[in-house]
Amino acid sequence: MSSGISLVRLCMFCLMMIHGVSSATNYGEALRKSLLYYEAQRSGKLPPNHRVQWRGDSGLRDGTGSGVDLVGGYYDAGDNVKFGFPMAFTITMLSWSAVEFGRQLEAKKELANALDAIKWGTDYLIKAHPQPNILYGQVGDGDSDHACWQRPEDMTTPRPAYKIDEAHPGSDLAAETAAALAAASVAFSSSNAKYSSQLLTHSKQLFDFARNHVGLYQNSINVAGAFYASSGYEDELRWAAAWLHRATNDKKYLDYLGGSGNTGGARTVFSWDDKFVGVQVLAAKLVLEGKVEASGSWSGYKSQAEQFICNCIQKGNGNFKKTPGGLLWFLPWNNLQYTATATFIVTVYSTYLDSKKSSIACSGGMVKSSDLIAFVQTQVDYILGANPQKLSYMIGFGSNYPKQPHHRGASIVSFKEDPTPVSCKGGFDLWFNKNSPNPNVLEGGLVGGPDENDGYSDSRSNFQLAEPTTATPAPLLGVLARLA
Repeated sequence: MSSGISLVRLCMFCLMMIHGVSSATNYGEALRKSLLYYEAQRSGKLPPNHRVQWRGDSGLRDGTGSGVDLVGGYYDAGDNVKFGFPMAFTITMLSWSAVEFGRQLEAKKELANALDAIKWGTDYLIKAHPQPNILYGQVGDGDSDHACWQRPEDMTTPRPAYKIDEAHPGSDLAAETAAALAAASVAFSSSNAKYSSQLLTHSKQLFDFARNHVGLYQNSINVAGAFYASSGYEDELRWAAAWLHRATNDKKYLDYLGGSGNTGGARTVFSWDDKFVGVQVLAAKLVLEGKVEASGSWSGYKSQAEQFICNCIQKGNGNFKKTPGGLLWFLPWNNLQYTATATFIVTVYSTYLDSKKSSIACSGGMVKSSDLIAFVQTQVDYILGANPQKLSYMIGFGSNYPKQPHHRGASIVSFKEDPTPVSCKGGFDLWFNKNSPNPNVLEGGLVGGPDENDGYSDSRSNFQLAEPTTATPAPLLGVLARLA
């Protein structure tokens, strides 16, 4: 018996080595690196314990032109703009990871780093909400920023601040920010009750603002439309209500969620723009726990959540596409963001099923919690190197990973090594067009990933596949904690 087990383990080890994943302990390494990435994306005055040594202070005058302090937060991707809509979703997903997998994060000694990553975002979102019905949703202009290739520390581009208010509403932006602050309040509830309460106060005000002054945020912040246009705000309103109910247990948020005529229907992605799958899963949790009736809207939420999961694991009526190498493939631009959110949904639902000893009836058969985790592992292993390219799509993980991700700060020598300012256009000639590895390794960043045929070109100019964004690895935080 023991020799048989040893043989099985040896075979599994061989398979992992072939695919570039040395052992399960690497999930812990990937977890650690994913949180380092958020430190590399920080804007503002960096703290003494900052671990990413090639970065420095930047954006220290953000908001001054509008008479408000907007220093801090995160740069969105490989650029130097702070886009509030995807940033808030990033914080919601980091918080959800910490809420559901805090025990596992603690076991890996990463909970404090996870909470630091969340707080760097929520401190900024609090600043961006100086009055109940005012929310700053962007700092920097995408067009002028993208016309330059500079380190954040050298920025010479304009840093205008854009807001929504009663006359210029943005229900989607306000509600997503409310969701982020409510989810974070749950994450901080046991370790920092005062801060948790402060987050909740802002969240409630923003939810009321979103409901009482209705509109799409890009109609008020036009410059955001070309980069992060919202397709609607009903999903964000329900998402915020779900998180506010979880944070407060207040029936009015439950009534808002359950009284909705729109439960989202069958969704094909879960993303910074479309939160319906997240709403459906949080509502399904309430059904599984017997906190709401398994009928009406609640039944709809649960069946739609499970339909999405069945389609992910290839046991549904409308299974999602996979690449020949086995990766869930949704859309051609930064596909890994959708794979990451889908993988999180499957992971978190497995914990809900586990706690209630329940299962899912997919059209392709009954599915247990263990089946879900087995599927999740295939997706994470692919991302970390078990793929036809034998390439880890997490930068700095393993020995073979993208060396030229589309990222300004990483692609230019650190100012600590060479303090000579890099000019707006000079950065293109000196660094962007240089066919060599980035001088700084953006550890933990996830590039957009391969195309639908598992192909990938490691080129700085390939921003469709090679640009890391803050929204992409946020859901994987919880997944990696669960697997580690």
